[in-house]
Amino acid sequence: MADAPVLEEAPSTRGVYRRFAAVARPYRREALLALAVSVLSAGALVSMAPIIGRAIDELVQRSRSGLFTAVAVLAVVVVARIFLLRTSEVLLTRTGERVVRDLRDTAVARIATAPLRFIESHRVGDLLQRTTGEVATVTDFVRQQLPDVVNLSLSLLLTLAVLVSYSPLLTLITLAVTLPATWLAIRWFRRDATTVYGRVAAGRAGIAATFTETLAARETLHLTGGMPERRRRFAAQNAELRAAEDHTVDVELRLRLIGFLEGLSVAVLLVAGAWLAGQDRVTIGTVAVFVLATANLFEGVLRLSQVFGELQATAVSLARLLDLLDRTAERSPSEGAALPASGDLTVRGVHYAYRAGTDVLAGVDVTFPHGAHVVIAGPTGSGKSTLVKLASGLYRPDAGTVAFGGVDLASATEAEVRRRIVLVPQQVHLVSGTLADNLALVPHEPTRDELLDAVERLGLTAWLAGLPAGLDTVVGPYGSALSAGEQQLVGIVRAALVDPAVLILDEATADLDPAVAAGIETAVDRVRAGRTLILVAHRPETIARHADVVRVDDGVVCVS
Repeated sequence: MADAPVLEEAPSTRGVYRRFAAVARPYRREALLALAVSVLSAGALVSMAPIIGRAIDELVQRSRSGLFTAVAVLAVVVVARIFLLRTSEVLLTRTGERVVRDLRDTAVARIATAPLRFIESHRVGDLLQRTTGEVATVTDFVRQQLPDVVNLSLSLLLTLAVLVSYSPLLTLITLAVTLPATWLAIRWFRRDATTVYGRVAAGRAGIAATFTETLAARETLHLTGGMPERRRRFAAQNAELRAAEDHTVDVELRLRLIGFLEGLSVAVLLVAGAWLAGQDRVTIGTVAVFVLATANLFEGVLRLSQVFGELQATAVSLARLLDLLDRTAERSPSEGAALPASGDLTVRGVHYAYRAGTDVLAGVDVTFPHGAHVVIAGPTGSGKSTLVKLASGLYRPDAGTVAFGGVDLASATEAEVRRRIVLVPQQVHLVSGTLADNLALVPHEPTRDELLDAVERLGLTAWLAGLPAGLDTVVGPYGSALSAGEQQLVGIVRAALVDPAVLILDEATADLDPAVAAGIETAVDRVRAGRTLILVAHRPETIARHADVVRVDDGVVCVS
């Protein structure tokens, strides 16, 4: 099935931060500057232990000048550390937020241009979670944890380097005592982390999807008494999410074992340091450096362990977001073939299935000549709406081609197709705003005079005058309700503003009052001049008005 990649609920997090770094490549200068400042900040922190060790040695040697010098240097380093840490946090956060902003913009753009089949194959709540919830998780990490992760990681590396330079033997003893246990604790955490964080992310997406669907169907659910069942489903999903989050806490607690290792390490250092100092192999100041540095080392590891869970959760969110970007990668060429101003619309050998193995259309061949006025008729579920969605380029066929003027629609950009072919669906959706805002949902930005001219050309001036504020009438979910027929009129006015070569109307007068349907048909009569007109219809009087009829029955087309 073409154009229907399926999103993974819990995509692999392997290499996800490497891919994030690739996305950040346009900001590499800012990232390198932030990293350089972070290195200086970490260096200032790590240098404090050696300075204190030197001060202790000067004190043991009763050198007041050396002690005062060490204290003065320490004061300068502390002030420098405060400034450098703040600067590095600002630079890291600013750079990270720019990258996340680009990811958010790309995700929204990809969803907006994704094939219709892809959108229809996924729950709205899951797509909403990926473009908002996952981005919010990554943003929170960038603002709160990323500076800590970078600065702590650099501090740990520099601390190890300092310890090795002071005493390789004491460093080896420290690592031998603590490294294996620390490695086992982290490995124990990582063993289950990806799974539990993936369950949490999938659970949140499922709840968002259920809640979104419940709001959309609230009227039907109240009328049918189905709301209790939806509440039970929501409660079950919430219980599953709570269990997953509890498991997450259990997994995160495994990292707390690292804190117990600090006391063991300090005790070993004091014993080994006292023995080496007694043999004049190290100074008292060196032992102090190791105690202080090791304390900093374990504090850093413990703080890193505290954000390690957030790091894993962010990796899962980032993987889900990148999975969305991968599955919605731009398939249409940025500079596709140009479509002619007019021409025949041809459908050749087209097959299409919503589910594998079940063709809705099977080997359809039909031509809509330029300037023809054709009705597509057939029983409910026969494939009429699917045919016009393919003919308008909203769907891509699983097999076969749809061409306009001899040019395959698949080779043209979305914008080029929309300039030549416009489909007015059976249900015209409105957005929150004025009627003018809704009419202006076309490729160009029409002026108010253009809107009024289009309304007048379609003979809809009286209808517009009957609205509370004309073009400024607030419509949509939070404004004046337009009837189904009036919504169809909005779609037809939009089509007139585009002035396409082919206009397709899917059941424009279905289930409408005859008077309203007559008004729509009058508007259609005015807009159809000089263009190909294709109407999906089941009203006998509508079919009788047109000589050319394409009949669809069980996925098979015949022309009469």
